[in-house]
Amino acid sequence: MHSHGGSFGRSRSGGGPASANPSLLIDTNTNRVIESDNPFQRWYPASLTKLMTAYVAFRAVAAGEVSLTSPVVISKKAAAQPPSKMGYPVGSELTLDNALKIIMVKSANDVAAAIGESIAGSQSNFAERMNAESARLGMTDSHWVNAHGLHDDNQYTSARDLVILSTVLRREFPEHASFFAIEGLLAGEKVLPSHNNLIGRFDGADGMKTGYTCPSGYNLIASATRGGRTLLAVVVGSETVKARDEKAAAMLARGFTFPASAGRALGELKPSGKGSNKPVNMHKELCTKEGRAARAKAEKELAKGSKEGSQKPPHPVYLGEMTRERVLVKVELGGATGPLSPAAAATIAANRAYADVPIPTWRPDKPAPGTAAAQQDDAAGKPSG
Repeated sequence: MHSHGGSFGRSRSGGGPASANPSLLIDTNTNRVIESDNPFQRWYPASLTKLMTAYVAFRAVAAGEVSLTSPVVISKKAAAQPPSKMGYPVGSELTLDNALKIIMVKSANDVAAAIGESIAGSQSNFAERMNAESARLGMTDSHWVNAHGLHDDNQYTSARDLVILSTVLRREFPEHASFFAIEGLLAGEKVLPSHNNLIGRFDGADGMKTGYTCPSGYNLIASATRGGRTLLAVVVGSETVKARDEKAAAMLARGFTFPASAGRALGELKPSGKGSNKPVNMHKELCTKEGRAARAKAEKELAKGSKEGSQKPPHPVYLGEMTRERVLVKVELGGATGPLSPAAAATIAANRAYADVPIPTWRPDKPAPGTAAAQQDDAAGKPSG
């Protein structure tokens, strides 16, 4: 068992050892850390962000603000997000339930943005909620500005914080665990397979989320349950999908060989570095001509070495092939019968007041939409039309 403290400040350089990317392995039942490497180093989360988006959404459902059948509407802003996306036309409406399934499997940025707007009224309001939840949970190295995880220098987290978020998601909302274990979606005729390659290929794999941008590298939070014991591995900053998958699978496999009492409590992890803890940016290694050339050269040398017998190539010891058909979950537009969130209702009312469209004649016993009184009514959940 190796637990490399929590020294931050270690940065990547081209062709550096794969072990330099932060990782953390925890037993979710005991909250004990089995392995950790640089767990406090700040990192860009990419689409792992969508776990925080789901958490804020589940909290809104639990508070009775919205339900899983509430509408998520694709706004002009949401539709303009870059891929990965569903590409739904502006004005399309789907249930929060289907929207959450889509962001977990397809990692669609347009749908994630629409969830934020439909719950909190705007992206900035939703980010405030994300930050409030982070602070409440003790995620001291996280800051959020959007619901989808497309790169922003001011959106970052750490392996430790991601473990806190992932374990709380499972503990607080066991009834929503199925969202994180979906093998694929069926949207019309389109099959959208999960990007989590451990599901169906690693014994007991049951979640949770992948993410990638040039600055963040390839990220994965993977959980697996065997004999009633659930382990969770966080791997960020891998240079390839394969490296990410194999590292997480190897960590989980090793973890199951240790007793449940192994390791120390997550709360005992302490950062040992001093000075700034700036997020590492992998853009140079992953998405520049020079970086790609350096990686190709390293791979070529590894292949040559293995041919000559001097080096053994890493091979997937823990990941088998998927030997059956994926179980697909159907998602579609429409079907929203639940309440609109008070924040979204207030935004719609305010927009109506300024939009260059005829406004329906309002009932005389109600304040006109867009006025402070109407927004107070909306905020209180009173009908206003």
